[in-house]
Amino acid sequence: MTSDGVVVMAYGTARGLDDVERYYTDIRHGRPPSPEALAELTERYRAIGGSPLYETTVAQARGIEDRLGGVKVYLGQKHSPPFVADAIRHMHDDEVERAVGFVLAPHFSAMSIGDYERRARIAAEQIGWTGTFEMVTSWHVEPGFISWTARSLKEAIERLGVDEPLVVFSAHSLPERILQKKDPYPDQLRETAEVVAAEAGVSRWQIAWQSAGRTGEAWLGPDIVEVVEEAAAAGEPGLVLAPVGFVADHLEVLYDVDIEARQRADDLGLALERIAMPNDDPEFLDVLAGIVARGLARSA
Repeated sequence: MTSDGVVVMAYGTARGLDDVERYYTDIRHGRPPSPEALAELTERYRAIGGSPLYETTVAQARGIEDRLGGVKVYLGQKHSPPFVADAIRHMHDDEVERAVGFVLAPHFSAMSIGDYERRARIAAEQIGWTGTFEMVTSWHVEPGFISWTARSLKEAIERLGVDEPLVVFSAHSLPERILQKKDPYPDQLRETAEVVAAEAGVSRWQIAWQSAGRTGEAWLGPDIVEVVEEAAAAGEPGLVLAPVGFVADHLEVLYDVDIEARQRADDLGLALERIAMPNDDPEFLDVLAGIVARGLARSA
């Protein structure tokens, strides 16, 4: 009998251009996108040569497992197989008694990490898994994560070659209605920015949001492209973009930042650089495994 397990959870992605419609439909709760919207998203995937997110997510999950000394890791995704419910089912089949849930995203929101936990607990109830489940709710100021990101930021500033550039920390936007519920998501992004900037010796920085949905309601702003435009208008010599809400290269980084934001900066004559994503960097995986190990200790 396996007593301990870990559910590593992630958003998921289209696994090729022929999978975009299925993926987009799942995001839209089973409602197929319009032909125009589908064509636009498909073109974005084509522009980045296909997303590497699934392979990176698998590597991150395996890296955590390799560091946990015999504890099995189950991968569960929100919008692509294997789904969160699949991970819970496999744990049930393996007779896992205690599990830790860990999302590959640093910042808590009821709409993000809270939703992953909700999906896991609903799946456990439906499947009949009766083990204990300890959720890691956020790790946005985890020292190792901060140190890794600060080092990446300093390297990006050096590549840019501009004295005291403005640093823009970003994460995926969410609907503004989360503010009415005192959701900690924006505050946690700011806390990450503050400690990373302090460790990297950066004094000029701001927050931006990216990849807002097209739902007809207001989303958190300013958008990262708006910040690029404002910086150019203000005569900034250069920008360093730090999408710290993400931990892997994927569509929201490779397209929204590297293509969309960079093209706007180029059009405006603004020098722009981006920090590297941690992906499956061994030092970063050490950090993630340490967070999960503490969760396992709490659940024992």
